[in-house]
Amino acid sequence: MNRLFHTRQPWLLLTLPLLLGLLSGCGEKPTPTVETFLSKHWTESMPPQGVPPATFSPLEASLSPEACGQCHTEQLAAWRTSLHSKTMGPGLRWQLKLMDQDQGNRCLRCHAPLAEQKALLALEHGWPNAPTQPPPDYVSADLGHQGLVCAACHVRGHQRFGPPPRRAAAQDVPHGGFVVAKAFQDSRFCAHCHQFPDDGPRIAGKLMEDTYRQWLASPYAGEGADKQTCQSCHMPDRKHLWRGIHDPEMTRRAIEVALNVHSLGGGRYEARANVRNSGAGHHFPTYMVPKVELVFYRHDADGGIFELGRQVIGWNVDTQITRQLFDARIPAGEARDFRQPFTATGSDWRVLLVMRVLPAEHYERIYRDSLSRADQLPAAAVPLLRRALAEAVAARYELLRIEAGVDR
Repeated sequence: MNRLFHTRQPWLLLTLPLLLGLLSGCGEKPTPTVETFLSKHWTESMPPQGVPPATFSPLEASLSPEACGQCHTEQLAAWRTSLHSKTMGPGLRWQLKLMDQDQGNRCLRCHAPLAEQKALLALEHGWPNAPTQPPPDYVSADLGHQGLVCAACHVRGHQRFGPPPRRAAAQDVPHGGFVVAKAFQDSRFCAHCHQFPDDGPRIAGKLMEDTYRQWLASPYAGEGADKQTCQSCHMPDRKHLWRGIHDPEMTRRAIEVALNVHSLGGGRYEARANVRNSGAGHHFPTYMVPKVELVFYRHDADGGIFELGRQVIGWNVDTQITRQLFDARIPAGEARDFRQPFTATGSDWRVLLVMRVLPAEHYERIYRDSLSRADQLPAAAVPLLRRALAEAVAARYELLRIEAGVDR
């Protein structure tokens, strides 16, 4: 694991990739390939920005999202509602109090990737290689807790980068304009965080983060008009929303659900929910944290409701993250039947199916297990852990409910 910095004064480090030193504006140099650009853009570890150009105002030099939002108001407002702005929430911050620097950096690689963010967090946790000087003016004191900020994707060496513009650029734009990179429209841009390498951590032989390759194997990775990138679904019209399974509307668009009830004879029945992943360009859900519960009820004519049983869509792993319990995810374009047998008398009833989404189910189990050993944790971690559990539980929602009678 690379050390966080290569100097005790990381705020002043100027070792930037040659590409960034050469590119100073839109269209002035040949456009690199997506692979070449991304190999420079997502380096391990990301270098500090260095000294801002002398012509930059404090606002232009700032790495704060609020500074970007002075001009990019819609993007800032959308980002604030997204999970990208919450990647340094209590669910990670309590864990950092138990980690050394190398362990923490493995998380910060995606949760707070800027060198300046890592420096602030190294100071906060008393890690080695923390800077000995105070942060420069362009680094706000809260930057380390602000998550995946604008600059993490768009700023390298104080140079701005972005997708091809949709309209002619104005003259005399702030921070010297930006370098155009088609990579911002390519799913490989997202793979830096949403795809582990082949030698990454696995459970039951499966990479713990495998979303990009799930997409590559899906119909959405085709050519021409049929191709749908990560951005076209999660950043429609370039909106910085990144909606996913935490969002009911996004989740409803991902699946189609049909419910049928069959008589097996002798008062025995089977309710069958067919769930098709018709709209997600990867497994539904893509990784181990979320679960979708299918709760089957018998709904009697007099209003009585009796639970018949539950099925789960998702990849279930033990809280030690060492053992697979089951994998009932649904690949893109495929369907899975969830069958619930039951017995019933009479015929004046119907089956009610309620689908509930638990976006942070895996974390809920980890947090509860950890709280059962709260006396063994650093005192400062416990309040954060309680907040993390409360936020995870609050994220649950009911997605839909449908009813069906017995097929005749």
